[in-house]
Amino acid sequence: MGSIKRTKTKRRTRDLDQVKADLKSPKHLAQHKNTKASEDLPGLGAFYCVECSKYFSDSHNLNEHRRGKNHKRRIRMLKDEAHTQKMADAAVGLSTETRRNQHERDNEMLMDV
Repeated sequence: MGSIKRTKTKRRTRDLDQVKADLKSPKHLAQHKNTKASEDLPGLGAFYCVECSKYFSDSHNLNEHRRGKNHKRRIRMLKDEAHTQKMADAAVGLSTETRRNQHERDNEMLMDV
């Protein structure tokens, strides 16, 4: 039997949609930061990378992180447009009008029965 693959939650960071909301709204970011006590965070919560949602112990570590590959990859992922249902439908050849017409026909068939 194969081993069970479990996702590690210890180092899990916020998802991209949450980070995008943090970047758009300072209120959203402040709300996230207020959920944790600053005494429990590295560097008392003073050194925080918004894009990666990670805390660092001092400014040197934060600057080194910003020069790193993982941070740059995360920035690139944040610049990409998020996938939507409309894009998925277009990829398989459906248009929104086609889906709407099909939905209306299904409703008409249900009303006739």
